[in-house]
Amino acid sequence: MKVILLERVAKLGQMGDVVDVKAGYARNFLLPQGKGLTASAANIAAFDEQKAQLEARNLETKAEAEALAAKLDGQQFIVIRSASDAGALYGSVTPRDAAEAATADGFSVDKKQVALSKPIKDLGLHVVHVILHPEVQADIELNVARSQEEAELQASGKSIQELAAEAEAEAEFEIAELFDDIGAAASDDDDGIEAAPAEEETAEEK
Repeated sequence: MKVILLERVAKLGQMGDVVDVKAGYARNFLLPQGKGLTASAANIAAFDEQKAQLEARNLETKAEAEALAAKLDGQQFIVIRSASDAGALYGSVTPRDAAEAATADGFSVDKKQVALSKPIKDLGLHVVHVILHPEVQADIELNVARSQEEAELQASGKSIQELAAEAEAEAEFEIAELFDDIGAAASDDDDGIEAAPAEEETAEEK
């Protein structure tokens, strides 16, 4: 199916290009989202008449996207989730979660703009692409943690594995100290016991 693009589409073409795509891709994505029109003679003629306006509008939205990208790119957002001790999430972090985390911090991001290369199913720091415009992208970082405190530790550069190892070492140290305290207390008790006096000899033994 031939479609004329109304904006740049990654890996497909630039505004004004007539491309041949699968009918399902055109009907389910390009046409309903206003990214293209069926390449009929009438639509091509209409595009040629409106090309200057479309290009001007594209430049305007691109400038707005670039201004937002300058502020958004490199930002880190915290997402709190339940997870196992090994760091596996009970579920996954979705584009909606990423968009809500960014929006909560004052950035206008829609879930449709978030491009996840794969589902986020582990604790840690994850780079996520935000497509603000067909020609403008910002990269953000999601700090997925079980608590605010854990998120701060991860932000300082510690992985979930390092945090788990530290927690285990601390627990072992506390157990060792507990046994040392018990041993010391038992030793003090032994020192406090006085030797029983020998029984006096009976008159017969004398």
